[in-house]
Amino acid sequence: MADASNTPQPAMPDDLPEALPLTPAEPAEELEDTKPNQATSETKAVEANDDQQADDAEVSTESEASAEDAEPASPADEEVPLVQRMEGAVSHSPDEPIVIEVGEPAPQPAHTTPLAATGDLLMMMSDNGTRQLPPESAFDYVPLAHVAFSQATDIGRTRTNNQDAIYSFFATGRTSETIPDFGVFVVADGMGGHQDGEKASAIAARLIGEYILSKLYLPLLATEAPPNDVPIAELLENAIQFANGKVIAAVPDGGTTVSACVLMGDRGYFGHVGDSRAYLFNQGSLEKLTRDHSLVQRLIELDQLSPEDAADHPQKNVLYRALGQNDLVEVDTLTRRLPAGSTLILCSDGLWGQISDHAIAETITRGRPLQETCQKLIQLANASGGIDNVSVVLVKLPG
Repeated sequence: MADASNTPQPAMPDDLPEALPLTPAEPAEELEDTKPNQATSETKAVEANDDQQADDAEVSTESEASAEDAEPASPADEEVPLVQRMEGAVSHSPDEPIVIEVGEPAPQPAHTTPLAATGDLLMMMSDNGTRQLPPESAFDYVPLAHVAFSQATDIGRTRTNNQDAIYSFFATGRTSETIPDFGVFVVADGMGGHQDGEKASAIAARLIGEYILSKLYLPLLATEAPPNDVPIAELLENAIQFANGKVIAAVPDGGTTVSACVLMGDRGYFGHVGDSRAYLFNQGSLEKLTRDHSLVQRLIELDQLSPEDAADHPQKNVLYRALGQNDLVEVDTLTRRLPAGSTLILCSDGLWGQISDHAIAETITRGRPLQETCQKLIQLANASGGIDNVSVVLVKLPG
């Protein structure tokens, strides 16, 4: 250190304090306070002058200026990045900050923040996201599930063609609007020869479905409520009358039976002509919903024939009411609330004429999948002789 009474001399590089080595004792914040464009030696010189002023207050201004203008002590220090010069130091403790070179990605934490729970996400979305649908209980018709159905038809073992026709249309959905499950199901058994019978049944099944869809289902979609001007049972009767006129025009020598059901939620609307049948199976019991329009059934109602003798009667296939016979046909209609878990059966006489009602009920009781149950019923009918075409539609109510 120079004496205060002597004439100040210009400071030389050798007289400057040595640069302090970077060790763990040096806090990292001193390095962070240094600007990137400022020389490392200049920072150290300023620090040394601060110490010099503390020991000797008489150091001249010229000496301080000389120290500030001094050349960097080690050019290599400027060329080496700070991070590289820190590599030789011991590892920092977890509490010490880590200095990252500019442009280098920041270290990622070792763990990932868990996602919010589903309920939290829905709460977060409630303001700006998609509104939640109301609970299933908003559906008055089927609160927890929907209707299921299956269908099958078979030529049998003795016929050369299949004159039966089946038609099934079912629509369901899950929206905030209360549109119930909807279905149209038709079984038709044609009469009148090889071509006439199958053509008559096909026309009847198709046109009944088309009429109901255009007059009931499409307006239902447009208004979210069934049309009030015409009751559903009356619409079904009109549909059968409409099909009857078309069968007369297209197949003069043909005819067909019809058993049809319009399903609206848990209500069934039935229209029936001929000897195809509709059954309702519920809690182990099979109930026949329709009445056969046949000669033997009429004789049974008049107590002129027993049910046991009707099976072997020579005129058991003679019908006194069918589509395609007269310009106007009398249609039996019925409305029923279908119990939860019940099964609706529509079938031609090729099924109920070959196996008993007890066999039908026992087959459904076994709880097979619906399509498998359809096939099993047809197998039983064919195994019992299969003298006619066999058609069956099963509709399972939820619950």
